[in-house]
Amino acid sequence: MSTTYQNLIGGSWVAAQSGKTFDSVSPANHTDVVGTFPSSSAADVDAAVEAAKRAYPAWSMMPAPKRGEILFKVARILAEHKEELSRLMTREMGKVLTEARGDVQEAIDVAYYMAGEGRRLFGQTVPSEMPDKFAMAIRKPIGVVGIITPWNFPVAIPGWKLFPALICGNTAVIKPASDTPACAIRFVELLMEGGIPDGVVNIVTGSGTEVGNALVEHADVKVISFTGHTDTGVEISTRAAKTLKRVSLELGGKNPIVVWEDADLGLALDSAVWSAFGTSGQRCTAASRLIVHRAVHDEFVEALRKRVAGLVLGDGLDDKTDVGPVINETAVERIAAYAAIGRGEADLVIGGEPAREGALGKGSFFQPTIFAEVKPDARIAMEEIFGPVTSVIAVDNWEETVRIVNSVKYGLSTSLFTRDINLAFRSIRDFESGLGYVNHGTIGAEAHLPFGGTKATGNGHREVGQAALDFFSEWKSVYIDYSGKLQRAQIDMEFIDQS
Repeated sequence: MSTTYQNLIGGSWVAAQSGKTFDSVSPANHTDVVGTFPSSSAADVDAAVEAAKRAYPAWSMMPAPKRGEILFKVARILAEHKEELSRLMTREMGKVLTEARGDVQEAIDVAYYMAGEGRRLFGQTVPSEMPDKFAMAIRKPIGVVGIITPWNFPVAIPGWKLFPALICGNTAVIKPASDTPACAIRFVELLMEGGIPDGVVNIVTGSGTEVGNALVEHADVKVISFTGHTDTGVEISTRAAKTLKRVSLELGGKNPIVVWEDADLGLALDSAVWSAFGTSGQRCTAASRLIVHRAVHDEFVEALRKRVAGLVLGDGLDDKTDVGPVINETAVERIAAYAAIGRGEADLVIGGEPAREGALGKGSFFQPTIFAEVKPDARIAMEEIFGPVTSVIAVDNWEETVRIVNSVKYGLSTSLFTRDINLAFRSIRDFESGLGYVNHGTIGAEAHLPFGGTKATGNGHREVGQAALDFFSEWKSVYIDYSGKLQRAQIDMEFIDQS
């Protein structure tokens, strides 16, 4: 059954001012219309930003512990509705239900974590260089935050961005991905049920061209937090520079799992399957490169082939399904184009085609795909495919491995399987990435540590953890001089009376 949804602006649910709409359909079954949504424009963004501006003074002045109490209630409500949200996500986005539950749980975890920050939001106190003077630094909110989220984690990532922004005292306008607007709207509905005041959180659906650009270029939006394609991130950064916005970009990845000759191959195999084909490879942390020591290469590739051959494609709501659909037909076409490139660059081990048989023909499915004998500089080994495709690269020594790991333009997540503790620490030192794993796949970040990458994976900011508070707040240094006389920093240091 299809539902008609509206934008949330200033606490009211309203249609786009133009009256235009678009549909969101299930990637597992294109005849299943999840909902009809406002196809919004700059006028709707203007209204949402104005609502966020009006709500900002009261929300920013509310004591942070009180804001935290609201987030604690939000977390509890999200937990109560976890199964509902998860099933909606699987229907609209496609990932299997167990993964959708994990997606929602991430948002719950971040809500609880950031709620606790309401009683911390630590600043700094330091000794002054002058007598009878107190020095400290405190956090201040910034203003209206624009949040632009992707479709692959349609609840977790809005939570990653929104909850630290709110606990710091900011208000927000969310622009969700047009492939998963129902997930975002239901998420925001539950936030309102938790007691978020009117106007503090607003949501406007529509295209990146109409809604995203208007949000990025709006003079009253002080911060932009974006997760998505690297090219889009560069465009956002360029547009936002005109109004000197603070911008956080979480972009692409081309993440390796390194399997060393002494690795627990069973564990490495389990992790490779999960990291490469979980969420149908549609994660920025997906293991799209498997760098395997030549001593175990053939054994590992054959074991991987057998495991992947047994994976079941289908609707993520079916308990028998291991791998769900990709997000849409455009994605199928892009992945198929890369598979064609791969056939000319390497050996196709398994897969390589869209899956159209039976019920799969109603949706957007692509076979889990493995290429072997892949050269490190092959396109399929260098470019982000964002689908269920992984490339196996054989290596002989550590120096070669480090060179290959670091050869791509991205630097998000890396993984090494080994029993050698010395090698494990070398990987932490040598691999260029924001996330590093040992004897674990490339996916599985936790809410209380920074998430983000190096190089073309982003612009240096981090999601969640304490690092998110630094992005969503301003530092204000405060000096209180109780000496009763003029003391000039640095200039008078040598004349301070020592008596």
